[in-house]
Amino acid sequence: MLPQTDAPPAFDPTSLRRDGFAIVEAAEMRALLPAAAAEDFAGFAGSWERLGDDRFMADGGRYRRRRHAVFAVGRDIVRKPHQPHYQSRDYNMLNGGIERWFEPVEPDIAAGPTLRGVIGFADGVFTASSSRPETGWHVEVHQFRIEAAADMAGLPTPEGLHRDGVDWVLVMLVARHNVEEGVTKIHGPDRREIGSFCLAEPFDAVLIDDHRIYHAVTPIVPIDPERPAYRDVLVVTFRAA
Repeated sequence: MLPQTDAPPAFDPTSLRRDGFAIVEAAEMRALLPAAAAEDFAGFAGSWERLGDDRFMADGGRYRRRRHAVFAVGRDIVRKPHQPHYQSRDYNMLNGGIERWFEPVEPDIAAGPTLRGVIGFADGVFTASSSRPETGWHVEVHQFRIEAAADMAGLPTPEGLHRDGVDWVLVMLVARHNVEEGVTKIHGPDRREIGSFCLAEPFDAVLIDDHRIYHAVTPIVPIDPERPAYRDVLVVTFRAA
């Protein structure tokens, strides 16, 4: 577990352990992160304006932009050399089964206090909630922008109801602009729905036990079809190293 020098308040993992997921509302999430993480958020969020196209959409869609980075997390957070993102088709029937090379997360963003603060917070929660002691984590960071237009709904989870094939997942909203819907659906191991909510404010987040929970997000549609419409999220996955 990484030390928190700013001594933010502790997170109670009871609901995560009991239900397999936990919602963290924006005000609580800001308080849980080191002060520098919240102070740096505007610059962090601004990097979503510079994401690259996702060229691996098997449905032919052009509604998703992203960047990707990989870290080793244990006693410290160490960025690994850039590498592809891979999911088997067992977990991603649409885009799985191939190595997908996305543009890397920008160096200043990867090294900045917001991303490091989010990773450190997630490390503390997931390490404490694991049923076995972990010697370290393989962590993947994904910056996503889903765009919508009058003639094109944006699909935050084009693969549908799914698990990610990891141990733990954190999803944090970075921005919503001129969109409706984008409702997160949570399903148990039997695939029955057990919860739904909308990440509506920057810093709203959900933590997921990927062994127990399936999840999906409904398509987003523009409120005003004449204006840009998008949903920006940060997804951080943890897999035992």
